[in-house]
Amino acid sequence: MFHSLQEFYTTWKHESASTLSLFERLTDESLDHKVWAEGRTLARLANHIIESLSELPSKLQLGIEEEHPDHHTVAALLKNYKESSDTLIEAIKTKWTDASLLDKNNMYGQEWKNSFSLWALVAHQIHHRGQMTVLMRQAGIKIPGLYGPAKEEWEAMGRKALV
Repeated sequence: MFHSLQEFYTTWKHESASTLSLFERLTDESLDHKVWAEGRTLARLANHIIESLSELPSKLQLGIEEEHPDHHTVAALLKNYKESSDTLIEAIKTKWTDASLLDKNNMYGQEWKNSFSLWALVAHQIHHRGQMTVLMRQAGIKIPGLYGPAKEEWEAMGRKALV
């Protein structure tokens, strides 16, 4: 959980940059990749990450309307993610103070403090980025190191990747 809005902004800056870095590695052709017939495609996972930037915050009295994007190009995914992220941050900066983090809202049938809701939003994004990295590797896309070097980045440094 976050104890100040500045903690959230610092975390969000890193996590949103990581998401954009991952999205930038996608290709339009890779967006249809999935593991099994009923599984999510890379496009669906990316769109789900974007929709979570409005779906969860729409319940937090931020004036954000829930959206359900269905983009099928990397350019559209990048544009919509950036816009949705900027909208979220601007709404928080405009409507909340640090004290707002202690306010509670009904989230999925439970009372969550806003500080926990923001943490859940970050964790949710990280979770789905992890799913995307697996699909991206299966699709032959090199992934960026998000919390340290990826395999190819270790090798570029002349070091053996930890596998």
